[in-house]
Amino acid sequence: MATRTTIERIAEHVGTEVELQGWLYNKRSSGKLHFLEVRDGSGVAQCVVFKGDVSPELFEAAGKLTQETSLRLTGNVREHGKRKGEYEVGVTTLTPLAATVGEYPISPKDHGTDFLMDNRHLWLRSKRQHAILRVRAEIIAAVRDYFDSHDFTLVDAPIFTPNACEGTSNLFETDYHGEPAYLTQSGQLYMEAAAAAVGKAYCFGPTFRAEKSKTRRHLAEFWMVEPEVAFMDLQGDMDLAEDFLVSIVARVLERRRPELITLERDLAPLERVQKPFPRISYADAIRTLEEAGTGAKYGDDFGGDEETVISAKFDRPVIVSRYPMDLKAFYFKRDPDAPLLALNMDVLAPEGYGEIIGGGQREDDLATLEAAIDHHKLPREAFGWYLDLRRYGSFPHAGFGLGIERTVAWICGLPHVRETIPFPRMLNRMSP
Repeated sequence: MATRTTIERIAEHVGTEVELQGWLYNKRSSGKLHFLEVRDGSGVAQCVVFKGDVSPELFEAAGKLTQETSLRLTGNVREHGKRKGEYEVGVTTLTPLAATVGEYPISPKDHGTDFLMDNRHLWLRSKRQHAILRVRAEIIAAVRDYFDSHDFTLVDAPIFTPNACEGTSNLFETDYHGEPAYLTQSGQLYMEAAAAAVGKAYCFGPTFRAEKSKTRRHLAEFWMVEPEVAFMDLQGDMDLAEDFLVSIVARVLERRRPELITLERDLAPLERVQKPFPRISYADAIRTLEEAGTGAKYGDDFGGDEETVISAKFDRPVIVSRYPMDLKAFYFKRDPDAPLLALNMDVLAPEGYGEIIGGGQREDDLATLEAAIDHHKLPREAFGWYLDLRRYGSFPHAGFGLGIERTVAWICGLPHVRETIPFPRMLNRMSP
């Protein structure tokens, strides 16, 4: 009896007969041989149909298989004749399960980006997209395992929120039983409440931004992980972000190196992601931009171009802290030694990938927070529950948010975030 297995595990069955189920990825024939590239979701293997090993009917049927036909086959696993460390299957039986109806839209030839995005549901089957999906899954598993093993409690934040905490321009508004509601931009405020209950909390879920942006770094729907820790200051927040990011990259290098190689990712920059990260102030960053002749001046926020110039000075992620308070949200705590600065930090990835983490210490004084809400002209009544956190046992706390898609783009070396998520939602795309 053949042993049913997956392509990812066929090396464990050299010299034995196995059964595989999957789809025909590609095919070529040479006289008495059909070379079938078969994928099964775990990998792709060469399955060789030799005319002398099978019936004439089976050999003929194998030659007529079309791309993406689903099939079941059995065969003997052996080392690949030309590629050391790879294995192939000498087919003994083959049963087509369902042929494609018409020609498969995505052939081995080159296709334009719009065509591939329109056929995203099929494009996911390609080797490149398969590799990206596996790396993304590994990053998500690494994120969860890190926090779960460091005594954090997962607390789910709501996706519907009742108010626009920082203005409505970047929020998606929807109807909630006759009342306006918004799709969340962040679970941070809710994690602050959770930190008061469990000490170390994190949420992980989809977030939404209605920015009318077409840059390679922006999506309308993306996934974010947001830890929040009671009795943590800015220094502790930077230490946590650094250790967290190092652990994620190390895990992907350990477990998904073949996928990174498939993506032709230069591994050297990833292998340099080690502690300690360089840490500079916003003022230091501005000086770097001035020296580079970018035209940036003190008080300006950083966009993608500026972040690229800053990070180019370093061979690993860099942490930039203490931005002017005027550039940051109302909930950041001011630096007691420099009240015009916020106790915030951003982590910029190298190689032009920019900000992947943003966070800092939160304002824990009730009167100061009330004044900040008024200064930003936000409705104080909408933040009654949030202010309660300062009324009843206020405490110093800090946290950050990491965007999964930007992290996937950086680790995989992708030029655009549209490939980092299975079904991207962008300014002009909401299908498939």
